[in-house]
Amino acid sequence: MSSPAPGAAAGLSPLTRALVLTVAAIGFLFDTYELLMFPVIGAQALSELMKVPPDSDAVRLWSGRMLWIAALAGGVFGLLGGVLIDRLGRKTVMVGSILVYSLSPLAAAYSSELWHLVLFRCTTFIGVCVELVAAVTWLAELFTDKRQREMAIGWTLACASLGGILVTEVFTEISAFMRDHKEGVSWIPVPAAAWRYTLLTGLIPGALILVLMPFVPESRVWKERKMSGNLKRPNFGELFSPELRKTTIVTTLLSACGYAAAFGALQLTPLQMTPGLPVLDPIKKEHGPAVKAAQGKLNAADEKFTKATETGSEADKKSAGAEKKAAAEEVRAAQKPIADAINAKRGNIQRWQELGGLTGRILFAILLLYVASRVLIRIFLLPGVVLFPIAYLVLYQGDYAVFALAIFFCGLVTVAQFSYVSEYLPKVFPVHLRGTGSAFATNVGGRMLGTMAATLNTELLAPLMTGEGNPAKVAKAAALIGATVYAVALGLSFLLPTPKDETPPPNPLP
Repeated sequence: MSSPAPGAAAGLSPLTRALVLTVAAIGFLFDTYELLMFPVIGAQALSELMKVPPDSDAVRLWSGRMLWIAALAGGVFGLLGGVLIDRLGRKTVMVGSILVYSLSPLAAAYSSELWHLVLFRCTTFIGVCVELVAAVTWLAELFTDKRQREMAIGWTLACASLGGILVTEVFTEISAFMRDHKEGVSWIPVPAAAWRYTLLTGLIPGALILVLMPFVPESRVWKERKMSGNLKRPNFGELFSPELRKTTIVTTLLSACGYAAAFGALQLTPLQMTPGLPVLDPIKKEHGPAVKAAQGKLNAADEKFTKATETGSEADKKSAGAEKKAAAEEVRAAQKPIADAINAKRGNIQRWQELGGLTGRILFAILLLYVASRVLIRIFLLPGVVLFPIAYLVLYQGDYAVFALAIFFCGLVTVAQFSYVSEYLPKVFPVHLRGTGSAFATNVGGRMLGTMAATLNTELLAPLMTGEGNPAKVAKAAALIGATVYAVALGLSFLLPTPKDETPPPNPLP
């Protein structure tokens, strides 16, 4: 007899299966699109809102803080989202979370103060944190056959890395457009800035999902238990029962390690380390004197304005203010060639990182069909232990192409970890705890603990490092963080429980 078609056990028609996979792929793609928007727009946005240069200490500090604050908010509310997934249904919560992270960037584009950007980055992260768990749980229950479930989750998760590539290309194109059209687009009602226009594109997934969601089903497993009254109420305490305690702790710590590598190293690469790349030294040398001269004029104009404000007449104040404004414009004009070169390299290094992530997702989806869970994760963890320190300690100060290739492989092994954890979690928690357990491991471990590595790097470790300039110090801290968390994750992989559907049957009695 031939095997059933994919999803046949769940009663899905071919068209419905195609729509389910399309919705999941769109959701995962834009999860990453929204998350990785900040590393490409962050320096520009923080510089404008705080009125400081992009390579200033203030931007360095707030880059790390923003990554952690937003992830912490996502983690806290993601826990609540996990409970809602088990209480209200996978599909319902998934739709709501996608709408949250679609509307939040739209609001962030109108930011006029730093706290506006912080707030709406937090709500964006909340939506993403909830959507990821809801979508994976939804897929795991719609595709009941083990092989088909693995293929559905593995290949739709691969689309997540397309989101990182897409946001990089979108920002690059918008930045190029803005260089030729400084006044912006008249019919777009936000101040003309590449980072603001990039944020506006975050509205796209909400529109797509609203069109498709009415045509896909809720999880049949969850719905039947809910309708029959046999669905237990989710309880965080049950995650630490003797049967689940080890599973909860190990998966939470493993998730933390993956996010620590991403936030403490990879996401800071375009955001903080790019300005220190040796490939940019020639353009800095060429335009540096002009920047220094313009900055000197601005400092003098600022002193004159301060004196006029304290003792001068209204006419003196107005004249000094106009002189200060003109000097500030001269500084921006002098810095523009350097800023454009940095932004170009920022987009390029992000592109390499995301291409690596995409390759990691695809490689994971292929190997998932042939390699046992605990062996599979070690295939990606072992290289990372040595790859991160080599990339950030040695290759960062060398040839750009070699460093970019190293970032490709760092992205590969790290993003493959994310796919592994997402696919593994629904297999080790019971139906009534799948959302809650997956949310706990991902949000407490990944979002709350792991993302602290961003602040650990920029505020604690980087200032202790030696080297010229903030970028080099951040790179050295990234090497330390990456090597440490990969070594810890490798140790944890030996403690992972074997999923029930991978446990071999007992030997028959003789």
